[in-house]
Amino acid sequence: MDSLLKPSRILLAIAIACFGLHYLAFATGLATGAPGPPWFPGPPWLSWAAGISLLVTGVSLLINQKGQWAALLLGLALLIRVLIIHLPRILVNLHDPGPWTSAGEILSICGGTLVLEGSWAKGLDGDRLPGSSSTTFFGQYLFAFPLFIFGAQHLIYGQFVATLVPSWIPARLFWAYFIGAAFIAAALAILTRRLGALAAALLGLMFFFWVLMVHIPRVVVSPHNANEWTSAFVALAMSGSALAVAGTLARRE
Repeated sequence: MDSLLKPSRILLAIAIACFGLHYLAFATGLATGAPGPPWFPGPPWLSWAAGISLLVTGVSLLINQKGQWAALLLGLALLIRVLIIHLPRILVNLHDPGPWTSAGEILSICGGTLVLEGSWAKGLDGDRLPGSSSTTFFGQYLFAFPLFIFGAQHLIYGQFVATLVPSWIPARLFWAYFIGAAFIAAALAILTRRLGALAAALLGLMFFFWVLMVHIPRVVVSPHNANEWTSAFVALAMSGSALAVAGTLARRE
């Protein structure tokens, strides 16, 4: 399971770098449409600043140069974003699932980046000790709690979620409810440290298969839809975050 840390870093790095490129595409006017998370309103220069920052962070994680600092700063930035932008939106309308989903996604990715930052922590003998850092512990919890939100939404809005399942997959409503239950089970496993590494690893694989089976085909069909690109990047980042949690939980368990 420890070997999951490297692919988790690569997947997360690619997703973050793609977010940066997407920001820059909007800043230069090459992209149109209504962008979804992690976008926020503001003057155009913010898109340039965010795009460059995310691209540099993604590259830093990918080539493992100042990766620990990049992961820490990214995690803090995402956490601040949730508190300043998404939390007020949730409080304005508690029954709107949209802000809950956006906040949950960013919070889980934030947790994944902090887990990754903690994986660089070293013991007195100089060896890396995945799972030993306080940021790793905090990140695992940040990653896990939003899974309850995702699970509840799959169960409450199962009919809608079923429409997102590819038509060639049978029993789409069943899979909507099954995945909702899987989210909740994975959250409990991670929080209780009972088969948490296995649950997080399976969750990471599920998100990765979603990228291949759901999001890439949707992007191909609607290449000018910004939300489809964003959803694909979010799923890729969630996959990397889940695998990071799995890798750091493995030694503890």
